[in-house]
Amino acid sequence: MALDQSFVGRTYPPTPAYEVGREKIREFAEAVGDANPAYVDAEAARVLGHADVIAPPTFVFSITYRAAGQVVQDPQLGLDYSRVVHGDQKFSYVRPVRAGDRLTVTSTIESIKSMAGNDVIDIRGDVHDETGELVVTALTKLVARATEEA
Repeated sequence: MALDQSFVGRTYPPTPAYEVGREKIREFAEAVGDANPAYVDAEAARVLGHADVIAPPTFVFSITYRAAGQVVQDPQLGLDYSRVVHGDQKFSYVRPVRAGDRLTVTSTIESIKSMAGNDVIDIRGDVHDETGELVVTALTKLVARATEEA
């Protein structure tokens, strides 16, 4: 059953603040195999013009994906999460994520499409710091695969 198009444009409340820590950045950089010294060494980051270590570009995914949970768990939307696969991810940065940032995410349903029985939902996650400054916008595409009967 196709998702309700009236949900397009719906915005969910901001998430609680997530404090970005140096250790989390280091662990993430290590996990993805990125040896950029600006991710682990404050002095290397300062040489590049940053006040502290910065996070790899995909670091923010864990924050925005968790925030998208508000959308996928909305019982009124009716998305069957057991059939969902991650279709695509894009980030548009205003500035890098830095150690010490306190970030919130506001999720908005950008589009809902039905293609070959699959529901495709695009979710925009606007990530703001504690001053309200936009840091990055994440675009997440989720695909709810069609049931066998479809």
